[in-house]
Amino acid sequence: MSESDPVPGGRPGEVERATALGGELTGQGVHGVVLAYVDTAGITRVKTVPTAKLASAAAWGVGMSPVFDTFLADDSIVTTDVLGSPDGDLRLYPDLDRLTVLVAQPGWAWAPVDRITQEGAPHPACGRTVLRRTVAGADGRHGVTFRAAVEIEWVVGRGDTDGDAFVPAVSGPAYGAARQIELSDCAADLLAALAAQGVDVEQFHPEYAAGQFEISVGALDPVAAADHSVLVRQTIRAVSRRHGLRVSFAPAVLGQGVGNGGHLHLSAWRGGTNLHAGGAGRYGMTPEAESFVAGVLGRLPALTAMTAPSPASRLRLRPSQWAGVFTAWGRETREAALRIVTGTAGIRDRAANLEVKPVDLAANPYLALASVIAAGLDGLASSAPLPEEITGDPALLDPADAAARGVRRLPVTLAESVAAFRADEVLRAALGPVLADAVVAVRLGEAGAVEGLDDEGVAAAYRWKY
Repeated sequence: MSESDPVPGGRPGEVERATALGGELTGQGVHGVVLAYVDTAGITRVKTVPTAKLASAAAWGVGMSPVFDTFLADDSIVTTDVLGSPDGDLRLYPDLDRLTVLVAQPGWAWAPVDRITQEGAPHPACGRTVLRRTVAGADGRHGVTFRAAVEIEWVVGRGDTDGDAFVPAVSGPAYGAARQIELSDCAADLLAALAAQGVDVEQFHPEYAAGQFEISVGALDPVAAADHSVLVRQTIRAVSRRHGLRVSFAPAVLGQGVGNGGHLHLSAWRGGTNLHAGGAGRYGMTPEAESFVAGVLGRLPALTAMTAPSPASRLRLRPSQWAGVFTAWGRETREAALRIVTGTAGIRDRAANLEVKPVDLAANPYLALASVIAAGLDGLASSAPLPEEITGDPALLDPADAAARGVRRLPVTLAESVAAFRADEVLRAALGPVLADAVVAVRLGEAGAVEGLDDEGVAAAYRWKY
C-alpha cells in the first residue's frame, strides 16, 4: 500500500485531506496535534504527533496499547479474559472533521480518534465506535436520530497550594455576582477560546459548591456532543492553568457537600420533528418519547455503572442535593433522576428534551450516551409505559408510598451498580462482551482500590484525576 491508499477500514481521501490540513496548520503556527480518547475509567488519554506527521496518522494511525481499556484512574491495571495484558497494539485514527486548533495551547491542535485494530477492524472496546454504532442502529431500525449535550461542572482551586488539597480560588456565593467578578478575566478568556474553537456556549455561571462553575453547550449529534465534552474540558484546563489556577472535574473534591455533575441532555427526533414536543402525552411528549423515557427510567440502576462510575461518584449521589438519586421523573423536578425539560412556550419544538441527572464527569461520555440511548430505545421498541410523575423531593416520600409508586434509591455502592449492570442483558449487548467485561473489571478495581478509606480519603484519591 502507498500512503495515498485508503486507511484500513476505508476512509478514502483522508490522507490527501490530512496533508492539506497539515499545511494549513503549519501556516497558523501549529506544531503538534493531540490525539485524544477516553478510557473505560473516564480518563482522557492522549498521544501527539508533529503537524508534519498528520498525514501519516491519517494513513496508518498511531500506535497505542489496548491495555488502557483496563487502566484504573490511578494508572494501575486490572484484567479481563481479553484485555489487560502487555500484548497487542491498536491504531489511533484522527477524525479530521473534528480537528480543532487549541486557542489556549498555542502551537497545538486537537482531534478525537477512533481506535482500530492493526487488521483494520473497529476495536471492540472503543467507546466512540460503540456510540456511533448505537446512533446508526437507532436511525436504521427506528428512523430516530438524536441531539445531545453534556453539561460541564468543575471547581476552580488555587494553583499555589502546597500538596493536593483543594482551596477554592474564589469566595463569592453560589450564582453570585461576586464570584463571577473574581473569575472574570479567566472566564472571558475561556469564552473567547471556546468561541474560536467552534463550541456553542449557551450558559456560563457560578454554581452551588465552593469554587464551582458550570458551562452548558448547544446540542449536537451524540458523537459530536461527546467529542465537545472532551474538548471543552481540555480548554478549561488549559485556560485556567494560564491564569495560575487548578481545576477539577471530579464528582466530589471533598468528602461532604455538593459535587460536580455532568448531566446529559438528550432528545429523540424523527423526520426533523422533536418527539419530546407537540405530542398528546404528558408535557407534550409523543407516545414514543414517553416510552423512551420509561426505558431509561427502568434501567437507571444498571446505567449508573456507566454514568456514575467512580467511588467518588457515590459522594455526589446523595439525597436532597439535586443529584437525582431516585428512580423518578418529573417536569423540572431537579431531585428526580430524570427531569423533563419542556422549554419556554414558543421554542418547545426545538428545546424540549430529557435530562439525565445521575451522571458525572468521571464517566466516559461516549459510553454514557450509548448506554442511555440503548436503554431508551429498548423502552421505545417495547412501548414501555411511563409511570406516574413525582413532584418535590422523593427522599421525603413515605417508604411504603415510594415503593408502591416504583420509586427506589439508586445503587449506594459501586458494587451494587456493577451487579445491576451484570444482570442487564440489553446494556451489556449494547456495549458488546469485550467492553462490558472491561466496565465490570474496571469498576470493581476502582472499588477495591479505595477499600477501607473514609469519605475524605475517597475524595482525596480522585480529587485531581478527572
